Amino acid sequence: MPRRPRIKLAGLPQHVVQRGINREPCFFAEEDYHCYLHWLQKSAADWHCAIHAYVLMTNHVHLLVTPETENGIARLMQSVGRRYVQYINRHYKRTGSLWEGRYKSSLVEADTYLLTCMRYIELNPLRASMVNDPGQYKWSSYRHNGLGQADKRIVEHSFYRSLGSDEATRQSAYRALFRRQMDNEAISDIRLAIFQCQPLGNERFKERVCEATGVRRVQGRRGRPRKVKALSLLEREEQTGFGF
Repeated sequence: MPRRPRIKLAGLPQHVVQRGINREPCFFAEEDYHCYLHWLQKSAADWHCAIHAYVLMTNHVHLLVTPETENGIARLMQSVGRRYVQYINRHYKRTGSLWEGRYKSSLVEADTYLLTCMRYIELNPLRASMVNDPGQYKWSSYRHNGLGQADKRIVEHSFYRSLGSDEATRQSAYRALFRRQMDNEAISDIRLAIFQCQPLGNERFKERVCEATGVRRVQGRRGRPRKVKALSLLEREEQTGFGF
């Protein structure tokens, strides 16, 4: 089956997921997380990408990124991926690939899904039963967005900044979003969009994006069994800490 072409547009946020090969770990010690974040910050600056949210899980990474150029995210992922793999192979005396093929990405309609996607990303450690509160997890952007602990990698999106007129008000409003359970339909929409590398948003947004990029939109099959099967697989992986 031919690869689906990536949908790339400058100035719009994208949810990006990259997994370890065969779903094996890609972080082995605390210094590995620090090293990845260092190269993420450097590569984002080099390729003019604004990072709004992230989480580094044991064997995969989630990012929410807005690129200034059409190929910014591709350059970012290539740069940080190459540098991190070189570090891991040298440090652990291993060879070969670390990542499972191409990263997956989904263009996000900011006014309907940006904050929801941020919550989805930063709640990954809770869904994997690694912590009881997102603030307990060291390797995500929640401590910046929700608790005000400065993270020099984060560029706050305008929709996040619209939560309040000052930092304390924004952080309080953002924490309040985490007090209620995420809507199951929203979770399914995010998972399916990243699984299919398709836009995440309302129907009009999806149509506009696909028309602007010339990428054929994936149409759902009749009935629900195939969709439910795919999403159930991702959910089972997530519950172990090794999925989406």
